This record gives sequence, structure tokens and C-alpha cells, in this order.
Amino acid sequence: MRHPLIAKGLSLALVLLGLLWALASVRDIVAEREGRLHEAQRSVAASLAGGQTLVGPLLRRQCTEQWREEQGEGKERRWVEQQREIVLAAVPTNLALDARAQIEPRYRGIFRVNGYAMQATLAADWADLHALQPPAPRAGVDQRCGTPLLWVGVTDARGLRSAAVALDGTPLTVRPGTPATGVPRGFQADWPAARPFDPAAALQARVVLELIGSEGLAFAPVGEQARFRLASDWPHPSFNGLFLPARREVGPDGFEAEWRVSALASRAGPQVLEGHALCAPEGTSAGTFGSPQAPAACVEQFGVAFIDPVSGYVLSDRATKYGLLFIVLSFVAVGLVEVLRALRVHPVQYALVGSALALFFLLLVSLAEHLAFGPAYAVASLACTLLLTYYATHVLQGWRAGAAFGAGMAALYGLLYLLLRSEQSALLLGSMLLFAVLAAVMVATRRIDWYALAARWRAQAGTRGGTPQAELPL
Repeated sequence: MRHPLIAKGLSLALVLLGLLWALASVRDIVAEREGRLHEAQRSVAASLAGGQTLVGPLLRRQCTEQWREEQGEGKERRWVEQQREIVLAAVPTNLALDARAQIEPRYRGIFRVNGYAMQATLAADWADLHALQPPAPRAGVDQRCGTPLLWVGVTDARGLRSAAVALDGTPLTVRPGTPATGVPRGFQADWPAARPFDPAAALQARVVLELIGSEGLAFAPVGEQARFRLASDWPHPSFNGLFLPARREVGPDGFEAEWRVSALASRAGPQVLEGHALCAPEGTSAGTFGSPQAPAACVEQFGVAFIDPVSGYVLSDRATKYGLLFIVLSFVAVGLVEVLRALRVHPVQYALVGSALALFFLLLVSLAEHLAFGPAYAVASLACTLLLTYYATHVLQGWRAGAAFGAGMAALYGLLYLLLRSEQSALLLGSMLLFAVLAAVMVATRRIDWYALAARWRAQAGTRGGTPQAELPL
């Protein structure tokens, strides 16, 4: 062949196209397995309980006004009974929550979903109950009001393991459901029969509950002054919603966070009274109840997601995005040795080296489903490095060249791991790596006469073409 460099370049381009297809297939597998994980999360939410949002306690009182109204004229004149329903509600003056969430992981096959059990104490007080007192009726109107009731809402009532309510120290009987149209799930407690309703009196309520859920937990700050304190044994919290914690401490054994929100900053209380829906926490499965609400129809909330911040699938997908760069750098290293040592490496051998590199990513995904990502990466990279070192020893015709190639591959695997773990500085590290590789290639080939090299390869190709041989060296 008169132009061996062009022929080899075309051959390597075809090899790279094949490897690109292999990397795309691996990425499809990662996406499919991650989809299976999301299916497992939805399955746990459907069988156990989904992400929970807690609101309350609030007070509600219903009044009825009745009167007779004259309608018509002459012989058509008659008296008609009229009736109007008045719903009154009162949000707490001060609301405080102290809770602890214990992680209880659930499994669907090999997939883990972070469930939790929360023990919480809600303390609410009202300076007065004038909001539950309707205006005086006009003459001729009969006004009747029932006793107030207290209610607490959640997004998934299946997660309520227990609940106890006390008003000014008096225990109340708890019943399921709430009277709020936008928050139908939860529990309620009636006003004590022995206590007369006094709109000028202050009131204190205490609610103790145990709530289970999965993936995330959120709260709606309905008090005029609200303080929420949450502790958990999960070391990787992802705080979300409209308000971040005013104080937080995150360590290897868990976290503690405290939110302070006032009615000046949040419309959660008025939104509940207006009938807005209580939506599941951000980034969690909605469970089996209803369709997802539009953001504008949801009560304002904040909370935390109990998710793995860098799951094996996320890291594996990120690794495959560097796959082409990884393969190209390896081919550059082989090509550099080929030029400097006057060796001939066949495109089939390039293809085998690239296949081993592409197989690394599939091996990484499969191992990461059964091991932590760090050990899975170590096993996959060690296996591929040993295989490539053994193969390079024969392709590059020497154990020193093979060992040097293997050391280079080990360094590349180490740099890739740093790129995966350092997402914020991945671009900087990748740019520095490319610059270092380009500089090394330029320095190593600075004395090469590429025209003379091409002429020598053409001469060698012509000699092989004119001399019959049983086997051509690669």
C-alpha cells in the first residue's frame, strides 16, 4: 500500500466508531438499571409510604347561620328558609417541632431504598381564639357554632404508626382524616366536652406522633413563628424546598438541622386555609395517591431528602462520559511507543485494547450493584490493568514497555477516579490532564522527521507487498 499512514488512520477511525457504539451500549445499560432503581423506589413508596410532608396542628370551627327570607310578591309571596355555612380556622401563634428520623432501609432485589421512621413532638400555642369566633349575626339570623377541632395533615396516611394529642394537658381522642379539602389525609381530635369555648383564652396543644416514609421528609411552616428541629443518623442530607436551615451540623454519624420561619416570609398558613394541596417532598415518589400537583397549587414547604448524593449509577454514567477520552489517551500512548520504538501495532490489537477499556465500564456498573463504588472501581480497574499489562508486554515486545504501559493505565484509572469524585473541579482536572498529555507527546516527538517516517513506512509496505511471506510481522 502506497499510503500506510492513511490506511492505518482509517482503520483506527473504524475501531473508534465501534468502541463508541460499545460505550453507548454501556450508557444504555446504566440508564436501564437506574430506571430499575426508580421502579424499586416507587414500589417501596406504593407498599410502605412515600415521601412525607407534615402540616399542623391547626384549629377549625364550623358555624351555621339560618334565617327566613321573604320572596315573591302578592299571591306568590312566601317565606323561604336560608342557610349559610361559615368555616373558621386559626393557625398557631408559635409552632415548634422536635423530631428524630431513623433510617430504615428497604430492599427490592439488589436495590436499596432509604425508608425512615420519625418520632416527632409538635408544640403549638394560640395567644387567643378570636379567629374562631364569627362576627355577630344580623337581626333575625340564628347563628350556631360547633366546637373546634384540631387537625394534622400528612401526604400519606399509611405512614402514621401512632398519634397522641393533648390540649392544655387534657388527652383527646384521635380520629383519622382531616376536614381540610386540600389536605384530606391525616388525623383530627375533637374539643374536650368539659371545656367551654372562650375566644379570649389562650390555648396550648401538644402532638406526639410516629411517622414512617421513604426518600424524603418535608414540613409546612403554618405558624406565625415556626421553629423546626430535625436530627437523623443519615450522613448525606440534601436540604431542599423554599427555606434552608438556619443552623445545621452534618457529620459521619448523621446531621442536625434547625429551621426558623415566620409568617412574614411564608404563606403556608393562608395557603392551607385557601385549600392548597399538600404535595410530596421534592425529588421523591408521590406514592399511589393522586397525581402530582402543579407547583403553584402546593403549600410552601421545606425539608430534606435521604438520598445517596453520588450513587453508583450516577458515578458509572459519569465515568462512561469520559470513556472516549480514556480510549483516545490509551491509543495515543500505544501510538507513541509505536513511533518511538519503530514497532508496528495492528489495528486489531488496537481494537482489543479498546475493547478491554470499554469492558471496564460495564464491569464497573455490574460490580457497583453489589459493592460500594470505591471497592467496585478498584476491582474493575485492577482487573483491566493486569490484563492490559500482560497483553502490552507481547504487543510492545518487552516486559519493560508492557509494565510502563500498565503503569500508565493505572495512573489513568486513578485520574478518572479523581474526576468522578471531584465533580466541582472535574473540568479543571480534565483540562490539566489533556494539556499534560499533549505536552508529553510534543516533547517526546520533537525530533521526529514525520516525512522521513512516512517514507520509511511506505518503503516497508512496498517491500512486504513484493516479497511473499508466510506471516507478516505486526
